[in-house]
Amino acid sequence: RGEYYLFMNNDVELIEPDSLKEMMGYGQRNDVGAVGCRLLYEDNTLQHAGVILGIGGIAGHAFIGLRSEGETYLNRAMLTQDMSAVTAAVMLVNKEVFEKVEGFDERFAVAFNDIDICMKIREGKKLIVYAPYACFHHYESKSRGLDQTPEQRARYMEELSNFNKKWKQLFEDGDPYYNSNLTITNTNYDLKRL
Repeated sequence: RGEYYLFMNNDVELIEPDSLKEMMGYGQRNDVGAVGCRLLYEDNTLQHAGVILGIGGIAGHAFIGLRSEGETYLNRAMLTQDMSAVTAAVMLVNKEVFEKVEGFDERFAVAFNDIDICMKIREGKKLIVYAPYACFHHYESKSRGLDQTPEQRARYMEELSNFNKKWKQLFEDGDPYYNSNLTITNTNYDLKRL
């Protein structure tokens, strides 16, 4: 009955008590379609500070493994900013926007479903906001486990192929929220080597 959907994995734990208020503060804006948050591993290093398209050939979370308190490029992990995508491990989406883009694409049962929906939301001229003061621990894949069986690997490869076909042009154009002079071989915002 509400106006917003909050997607949340069963392997996250609240750190900052006002996280949902923080996310709603951006989510209520007319120009915003989805809001993500800062996620930390159990050791308090960064697991997610937004998603950069092209990292590792597809997409990757910014600043993985670094401390958000001062170790990131221009302290970006602690800056509210527009991103191409955020993870749906914890993601707030405007219900009207979610329904307009027809929700999650079932071709991406496990991998890329969050990036795909962010791309669809951006196609609809809405912003994706990373809100760093909303913060949770994310015990990534703790409940689901890692993809190790031949069936899981085959499913991943099919989802990867579908994702590449659907968003090929976007990858060719590059992430509009990431400077083309920076590397796509790691998540630390290092300069690209010539």
